[in-house]
Amino acid sequence: MSTQEKIKVTSAEEKTSGGFMKKLKTMGPAAIVTAAFIGPGTVTTASIAGATYGYALIWAMVFSVFATIILQEMAARLGIVTRKGLGEALREQFENPIAKMISIFLVISAIGIGCAAYETGNILGGALGLEAVTGISMNIWGPLMGIGAFILLYTGSYKLVEKFLVGLVVVMSLIFMTTAIIVRPDLSLIAKGLIPTVPEGSLFLVIALIGTTVVPYNLFLHASAVQERWKDASGIKESKADILVSMILGGLITMAVIITASAAFFGTGIAITNAGEMAQQLEPLLGSWAKNIFAFGLFSAGLSSAVTAPLAAAYATSGALGWKKDMKDKKFRIIWMTVLAIGIIFSGLGLKPISAIIFAQVANGILLPIIAVFLLYVMNNKKRLNEHVNSKLSNILGFIVVLVAIGLGLRSLLSVLGVI
Repeated sequence: MSTQEKIKVTSAEEKTSGGFMKKLKTMGPAAIVTAAFIGPGTVTTASIAGATYGYALIWAMVFSVFATIILQEMAARLGIVTRKGLGEALREQFENPIAKMISIFLVISAIGIGCAAYETGNILGGALGLEAVTGISMNIWGPLMGIGAFILLYTGSYKLVEKFLVGLVVVMSLIFMTTAIIVRPDLSLIAKGLIPTVPEGSLFLVIALIGTTVVPYNLFLHASAVQERWKDASGIKESKADILVSMILGGLITMAVIITASAAFFGTGIAITNAGEMAQQLEPLLGSWAKNIFAFGLFSAGLSSAVTAPLAAAYATSGALGWKKDMKDKKFRIIWMTVLAIGIIFSGLGLKPISAIIFAQVANGILLPIIAVFLLYVMNNKKRLNEHVNSKLSNILGFIVVLVAIGLGLRSLLSVLGVI
């Protein structure tokens, strides 16, 4: 190879490498969404699914990732192009004052109160991981985690929060994927699990796996977060790359937990009821390192959700009420502080706000299909989006996801009401 040819090859490699690094630097808003849905509830649901049904429900996570990418891309595009969050778009869409009040009530109920209710589980879930490693009660670790989340959010720096959460996503991916590889799963069974099947008694877990990934408040969070990173429609392309990488990574993390539980516990007769138990049960099989590393992964999942739930509540509620969406704004801070305080207090007492969680489930069951339908509708509004409206393919895929969202919403309501 001549010197000139070598220079050309080197230049091409540098250009490719530079392009890759540039893409990495644009990652962030979608990674925050990933940090939000990879919480203790997701890890617990995936652990139970794998231990109980083996690899059979992996397909449910594949569909969840697909649905999440479709909806989150729409929410992100809405935020980038219109410079408004989903809460503002929902509030401004209705001219009728009664319809507007109902929409605001639904958002505040499902997102604000819902995040406050689930925040306790987020904090306790992460504290459970620390308890498994240290032996110190999770009722002590819980408030300490909450204080850590408070300090991070109180800085008022979106960039700092984003970098911190991106870091946690990377840590979780390394931990859970490494564990999944070391348990030496059967690759043929993993491939078989990609074919949709619903084993007897597994419907609830199928819905739970989808429901813990396709989350209403993440749509509000994403539509607002992208405005912090990109200032105009030129950021759409980078945003799509961010979504694909982050959402797929999030799906792989959850699938890694399913695979680990499947390889380690399916068919052994060992019952797994939460992720903390899974961390403990891994020790006799793989050694103390396995328990420690999985417990730290659970802690990371809890901490990431403990930060994002209050943040999502603040973005959604501020948008719905027409308040300023600034992390240093007094009203914005009051919202996330309230959500976080509830989580800290209940986690310190070791209590779970069951009534609030049931209410949140009902509200979310109503809100998810409504928001999905509204999102699909507004993404076809040329006055808002001009040439950035949905394509025919986006509408078809969105319609499929909307149907599933309606089914999930009905199933959630009927389950809470005790009908099924």
